Amino acid sequence: MKITVDQDRCCGAGTCVLLAPDVFDQREEDGIVLLLQETPGPGSHDIVREAADVCPGAAITVLGAERASPL
Repeated sequence: MKITVDQDRCCGAGTCVLLAPDVFDQREEDGIVLLLQETPGPGSHDIVREAADVCPGAAITVLGAERASPL
């Protein structure tokens, strides 16, 4: 999995940080997303995908690493 963020699209909602604080943070001055881990471990993949899915600005792009199949 590889993550990219588009800071120009970020509206500073902070949902990504609430879901995956080991992967995302926010700038102090304006709340814009900061990427802490470009390639997080497999244990973070599902929550990172969720953060991308719920991002109101569609600022998070996730490439690779398929979702786990539901049991």
